[in-house]
Amino acid sequence: MFSRFKEKLSGFKEALSSKIAEKVTQAEKIAGKVNGRPDELISGDEKAVNGIPAKAISPPEEKSTEVKRSSPSSPSASPESPLAQEKADANNKPKSRFSFLEKAKSLIFEQEVILEEKDLEEPMWALEMALMESDVALPVAEEIVREVKSDLVGKKKKIGADTGAIAEQSLRNALISLLSRNHLDFDEYVKAKEKPVKILFVGVNGTGKTTSIAKVAKYLMNQNYSVVLAAGDTFRAGAIEQLEVHGNALGLKVVKHKTGGDPAAVIFDAVEYAKAHNKDVVLADTAGRLHTNINLMDQMRKIVRVTKPDLLIFVDEAIAGNDAVERARLFNESVPIGGSILTKTDADAKGGSAISIAYITGKPVLFLGVGQTYPDLVKFEPQWLVDRLMGEAEA
Repeated sequence: MFSRFKEKLSGFKEALSSKIAEKVTQAEKIAGKVNGRPDELISGDEKAVNGIPAKAISPPEEKSTEVKRSSPSSPSASPESPLAQEKADANNKPKSRFSFLEKAKSLIFEQEVILEEKDLEEPMWALEMALMESDVALPVAEEIVREVKSDLVGKKKKIGADTGAIAEQSLRNALISLLSRNHLDFDEYVKAKEKPVKILFVGVNGTGKTTSIAKVAKYLMNQNYSVVLAAGDTFRAGAIEQLEVHGNALGLKVVKHKTGGDPAAVIFDAVEYAKAHNKDVVLADTAGRLHTNINLMDQMRKIVRVTKPDLLIFVDEAIAGNDAVERARLFNESVPIGGSILTKTDADAKGGSAISIAYITGKPVLFLGVGQTYPDLVKFEPQWLVDRLMGEAEA
């Protein structure tokens, strides 16, 4: 699982390691000017490191920043004028966020180098390329890069410390932060809602929507909820029978009409049945459809309008990558979804869609399908996903 993601990250880690090694070499050359083991930095005109004048470890002198005096008749150029003061202030600004002495002190006394923004240009480019090649959507990749860069700039790196660990921890922090923004605890949501909870499943053809409904039903049953299934896919031949097979296997009531019937009426009847028999949750299937099918999209809007579901779940395949992300975005624009389920996650080598969908739609990923049987449904947790993306847990 996610082997390509881990593989692509190696380029980012190598680029960062190379840049830090280069920085250490440069810093050691500077430190070489201080011959001996320094004990302290002494302030003042004669400050030195072990007797070596401070100028020995100071950067090259800048050109004079003195503001030329104009004739008294030119007030704009007067040394006391705001313009002159502004120019002087601009010229006296430090050229780097970290002073030369600060960097030298860090290297000499603490055996550390400080990472600056310019040091991260190549590693950040490598990271962005790795993310995009792993099917992470561009705006999501850019956001992750911004967070990683913000975390690394100014960080002190011990000479000899594991650079790969520094890179991975920053990326891990960025991923968890991004994946946690729209997180929804499905268990708490169902527990808090008035019963019966109406959950509607939508998506394109062949992505495992009906099987996911059965998996969610089993998940809820394991928590002692009573469940009713609604065969709202009256469009596809065999769809009703497929849901009935799952219903029989799980011992659940399946409310159905004949093929070609009104799906909104089927789901309405299922909700009425649940109310009459004190059932906790209604899980409603719908026909798979592409966002380009105007008639079916209009039908979906009607279903939502009539049945007023508590939660609309979009189902797609993790292996569809950026196609799944784009479809989720378009469905969300048509009928705002409440969350997503990604199927076939166990076959996904890249992991990009799992990272991207929640960010692009602004809605959480609720479950990940990781196999063919009913228990093969994992409640989405950012930590769980990031552990596997980074190769720190069993797939």
